[in-house]
Amino acid sequence: MLFYMIIFIVIIQRLVELIIANRNEKWMRSQGAFEAGATHYPIMVTMHIAFFISLLLEVFLTNKPLSPFWIPLLSVFLLAQIARVWCLVSLGKFWNTKIIILPGADVVKKGPYQFIRHPNYVIVATEILVLPLIFSAYFTAVIFSLLNIWMLSVRIPTEEKALKEVTNYREEFKLK
Repeated sequence: MLFYMIIFIVIIQRLVELIIANRNEKWMRSQGAFEAGATHYPIMVTMHIAFFISLLLEVFLTNKPLSPFWIPLLSVFLLAQIARVWCLVSLGKFWNTKIIILPGADVVKKGPYQFIRHPNYVIVATEILVLPLIFSAYFTAVIFSLLNIWMLSVRIPTEEKALKEVTNYREEFKLK
């Protein structure tokens, strides 16, 4: 029962985030923004959908028990959700699931972004690892953590290149 409750809440959360991202994208594009990394975005979306399918199938088909560490794991997951909202609120209209860049905009360097450049990616990596571990879904945790590392190895350089080219990103984060 806990599994279905958590999965339902997370899926609803992701759908709400897509609505917010769509609204933010429309506003940013109306201001002259462009999308970077459009070719890898469908792959990333497919990976995230496959993650949920894999998690559902692994838990449903193997009927594994909750991890003996489910309470601390769930605590980490819930903290990640708080941090996720912190990222979203900190970026405001600039938050998106796509890499949408507004030329000439000052990069956001508040909230978690004052501490690290890509806190949302750390949060996603944490979620992809911890959520399956709560339910002893080790296959999903390992495979999708590795796939996420690969995806971030494409996504982060793409995002940083675009930000360096048309915003004050380089100056704000003291990059070459």
